[in-house]
Amino acid sequence: MNLQRIEDEALHLPTKERAQLIQRLVLSLESPSEKELRADWLLEAWRRAEEFDNGAVQAVSGDEVMRKARALIK
Repeated sequence: MNLQRIEDEALHLPTKERAQLIQRLVLSLESPSEKELRADWLLEAWRRAEEFDNGAVQAVSGDEVMRKARALIK
């Protein structure tokens, strides 16, 4: 399917569906690539590990996290 045909068909969609299509297309342009996401998460993991190693933050057990999460949703 060529671009002109896609455009023609998109223009014949109901307004709500065209808006949804526009949103998805714009988001696809703004979203970082999988490689960028991996790099970002790796940097974040290193940052957090450094904070932990330097004593800037303390570990919290999984049980404690779940207890606090359950208390928040009650």
